[in-house]
Amino acid sequence: MKLNEWINQKLSQSISISSEDTSEHALKAQHPINLSVVTQFFPPDYAATGQLIEELVKQLGQQGVNVEVFTSQPGYAFSSQTAPCFEIGERVKIQRSRTAQLWPGRIRGKAVNGILYTLRALLYLLRAWQRNNILLVTTAPPFLPFVGYLANLLFKLPYVCIIYDLYPDIAIALGVVSKHNWVVRLWQAMNKRVWLNAKGIVVLSPAMKQKVVANCPQVEHKISVIHSWANPELIVPIAKQENWFAWKYDLVNKYTVLYSGNMGRCHDIDTMLKAAIELQHEPVQFVCIGGGAKREELIKEVNQLGLRNFTFLPYQDKEVLPYSLTACDLSLVSIDPSSESLVVPSKLYSALAAGRPIGVICSPYSYMRQLIAEAECGATFDNGDGHGLAQFIRLLNRDQQLGERMGTAGRQYMRSHFTPKVISQQYLKVLRQALFVDQITPVSQINNK
Repeated sequence: MKLNEWINQKLSQSISISSEDTSEHALKAQHPINLSVVTQFFPPDYAATGQLIEELVKQLGQQGVNVEVFTSQPGYAFSSQTAPCFEIGERVKIQRSRTAQLWPGRIRGKAVNGILYTLRALLYLLRAWQRNNILLVTTAPPFLPFVGYLANLLFKLPYVCIIYDLYPDIAIALGVVSKHNWVVRLWQAMNKRVWLNAKGIVVLSPAMKQKVVANCPQVEHKISVIHSWANPELIVPIAKQENWFAWKYDLVNKYTVLYSGNMGRCHDIDTMLKAAIELQHEPVQFVCIGGGAKREELIKEVNQLGLRNFTFLPYQDKEVLPYSLTACDLSLVSIDPSSESLVVPSKLYSALAAGRPIGVICSPYSYMRQLIAEAECGATFDNGDGHGLAQFIRLLNRDQQLGERMGTAGRQYMRSHFTPKVISQQYLKVLRQALFVDQITPVSQINNK
């Protein structure tokens, strides 16, 4: 090939590639991401899903996404049961439905509130769909993703679904309803329609992905596993001797095992109780912070057994979390084996940020076993292995330097894998793919023209 021909060929290729890049970037510039986020829970609610969504939208806003959040009035707030109907920040607008939640502490109340909020979310989208070009919808409440399906059906609005909890599978696993019930069959059929029409699906663990794929194999290619996260700038390790929370509840001079978060039907509380019974005459204090269906049951059993090594506290405000989460020597995380692929305990990530060793009670197949092993930040135990947990607590109580090394390693692992910035970039990638997948002409088609 002559020199002039070679130069012309390279120049032509360069122009072609440049044209494709320019075309794609120009298209993205013409179609900025204007995101609607629909979720029932948002601060000042202390529900974990709301706290996570708040940090996510802030990060997305900092990365250039225009975000509009539609949420509900708080049902689980500390100081107030109402919040402003509208709030405007940098690239983030928050709109709350005007009706407060009714009886949020009761199961029927939660169901009614979820249905009412879902209807209000649909009305919101009837008015707001033209302002935004993509929708992010959560499973809080569980049937909310169907609103995304309707928005896509009516307005061709693309949506991404975040599956926090997998229903109706959870209700089946807990024995609340039979898998042959007509409501279950209807719900499963609705889930399939939602997933098939979604531009993207986010799940929180590999096991959850496997469960969704088992229910609907056609959507495997659009599922992204994106973990929960914690903010290492908010939760910073604090020595117990310098921690007012530890002093307030007389934990400074006791080896303290902390369970912080929901004690619901999907969590294993019995294994912790077995360990506490074995350690009842040793200088170890178990602190349970939070609520949930199993909390009152645990308090009742502790009182019946006459155990004095338990302290029960309510949920703590966000400003208190940096102190409550670090007022311990060991953090506990648990999941019931029947719920392994259906829910993911978000408390794991805040425990990593706290810089304390972690004990995880879970099934042998849990993704958390690999995570804890990779991070070298603690130990995992089979459900029911209270003796193994008690032995681990004794080991760390004798060798506190081992616990310090585990805590440091866990926090380092968390900072490289599970920060709001790291996770939000993964969400941003999913949103871009969902928004631009049908708008960008494939390179192969350009070359064939």
